[in-house]
Amino acid sequence: MVAWLKVALPLAALGLLSTLFLLARVVDPANSIPFADTEVQDRLLNQKVSGPYYSGTTSNGDQIAFIAETVTSPNGVTGATQANDVFVKFDLANGTRLTVTSLKGAVDVANDTSNLTGNVVITTSQGYRITTEALVARISSLNVVSPDTVLATTPGGELIAGSMELKSPKADAPAQLIFTNGVKLLYQPKQVKD
Repeated sequence: MVAWLKVALPLAALGLLSTLFLLARVVDPANSIPFADTEVQDRLLNQKVSGPYYSGTTSNGDQIAFIAETVTSPNGVTGATQANDVFVKFDLANGTRLTVTSLKGAVDVANDTSNLTGNVVITTSQGYRITTEALVARISSLNVVSPDTVLATTPGGELIAGSMELKSPKADAPAQLIFTNGVKLLYQPKQVKD
C-alpha cells in the first residue's frame, strides 16, 4: 500500500497542478490596472510628483529643506505648484532647528514665495510650539511671516500675537522670532522645589 501511495499521491498532485494551468484565464495587461478616464486625463493635465525633496542654503548659512506628500502643477502651468502635507525644516546657523508642518502649500519659485496654509505648526529646538493658519515665506532667504493670529507655547508661558515674523535683523545677524500686533503673554514661572 505504501509503495502504491508513493506513486499515486505525486501523480495526483501533478494532475491538480496541471489543471491550474489548463483552466487559468489569460490576463490582458491593458485591463489589469483599472483607471477611470477622468483620472487619466487629470494625471496627464496636472503634472504630479510624489514625495518631492528640495533643499538649499541661504547667504547667512541657514539650511532649508522642503518635503511634501505630493506636488502638482495645476493645468500644466509652470512656476505655480500646489503641495499637500508639507514638512519644512530650518537648521539655522546659530544651531537652532525649526520644523514647520501644514496641510497645504503653494510654491512659486519664479516669485521666490511659498505660502503654507491649514493647521500650520512650528516647533523649535528651544521649546517653542507655534500654531497659526497661514505662513508666507521667501525661498531664497530666511524670511517667514505669519499675517494671522499665532498661538504659542513657550518656555515662559502661553503667548498670543496678531502676527509673527522669523528673520535676520541684519545681514550677518542670527535669525529672531518677532511677535507683533497685540502680544499677550501669560507668564508661568517654573516652580522651584525646596
